[in-house]
Amino acid sequence: MREESAPDAVVAAVAGRQHGAVSIVQLHEAGLSDAAVMRRVRAGRLHKLHRGVYAVGHIAPSNERRWMAAVLALGKAAVLSHRSGAALWGLLPADTGPVDVSLPSRSGRRRRQGIRIHRPASSEAREITRRRGIPVTSPAQTLADLRPVVSTSELRRAIRQADVLGLPTGPEIVPDRTRSELERQFLWLCRRHHLPVPEVNRRIGELTVDFCWAKRGLIVETDGYRYHRGRAAFEDDRARDLRLRALGYEVVRLSYRQVFDDSAQVAAVLQTALRAPY
Repeated sequence: MREESAPDAVVAAVAGRQHGAVSIVQLHEAGLSDAAVMRRVRAGRLHKLHRGVYAVGHIAPSNERRWMAAVLALGKAAVLSHRSGAALWGLLPADTGPVDVSLPSRSGRRRRQGIRIHRPASSEAREITRRRGIPVTSPAQTLADLRPVVSTSELRRAIRQADVLGLPTGPEIVPDRTRSELERQFLWLCRRHHLPVPEVNRRIGELTVDFCWAKRGLIVETDGYRYHRGRAAFEDDRARDLRLRALGYEVVRLSYRQVFDDSAQVAAVLQTALRAPY
């Protein structure tokens, strides 16, 4: 028993710094063999969280331990990022979905259940720090990472919260070339559902269209009720669509509700249209 007490004390100290989570590497460094680890698992002293990552003593859930365990599961180069990083910084509420972890682009790590792996471009300089002992992207880097994966309203909320908390946010995030919240939401929809990025506010003849995939002959117009209500607007929109079709384009009109509430259905329709022969 005395031979085991020293490794257990080391493990307890490490777990205390890491929200109750330890990696198999750290258990080995503390002096525990694989057999000793398995004895502790069977005895209920260690609880598996991921392959090669364990909770020490108990399995009471906490966001910090869940985030720390995901980082430990992916090795020394792993850092919390994106939505999970924003939650750790207090910029967005924590959720129960997969934990976002960033790895160097050349890493060979495979998918892990409960973890969403991000691999930034190798040429991209990443700002890394620690918060509550957890490796995480800096506030400015977290906001930059958030932009393509959250809605415009969530990004704005995160930026405002960073300002409230006095966190450095880095260079101002350049807004998309869109003319309304509705158009910004449509761009987020495209990113969320992995659609090709359209041209924004493209000029076609005498008209400017909201979104265009010119090589596929597809145009999307996003129609907010305020600017497209009434008979005159209805007639103008139909005349506009006829002119665009005469130039060889298919036109899809989307309402505010469709863009915000039916994104999956909208994406499915656009995916079919983009795959069609042109």
